[in-house]
Amino acid sequence: MKTTEQWLTEYAESHQNTTNKKIHWIAVPTIVFTLLGMLWSIPSESLQSLLPESLGQIRLFLNWATIFVLLAGIFYLRLSVSMFIGMMLMISVMLVGVYYISLSGVSTLIGISAGTFVVAWIFQFIGHKIEGKKPSFFKDLQFLLIGPAWCLSYFYKKVGISY
Repeated sequence: MKTTEQWLTEYAESHQNTTNKKIHWIAVPTIVFTLLGMLWSIPSESLQSLLPESLGQIRLFLNWATIFVLLAGIFYLRLSVSMFIGMMLMISVMLVGVYYISLSGVSTLIGISAGTFVVAWIFQFIGHKIEGKKPSFFKDLQFLLIGPAWCLSYFYKKVGISY
């Protein structure tokens, strides 16, 4: 298995251009947020029925978005504990935002998420056109999870947190 540094170095190879980097620092977290919104929008009553009714509100948070976060969390934990903690904190904040948007209705959540998701990906591909290199995930789909960690790694370096 690759180390965190190996993953981030390989990802950085196709993210050298300043404009592409700036696009990614905005678009990557936006894509994560909107993906969570779309996953949250998938009906999850069958999942929620796995928990006893006595758990009430907790059942609401058992959905496809939180299942995805748990699986992604395993990936990040295998990278490093500090990356796992940072990613879970960042994703938790995003899930709170998704939850509050969902209170306006699933159609609002899916509309905002899907529309913004498409726009963010368009910008990602524009960034790679400027860079002159293909997105890393064309080589390995795991880079879809490395992108957010790459963004977080810049914050970690700035504040002196090792990963």
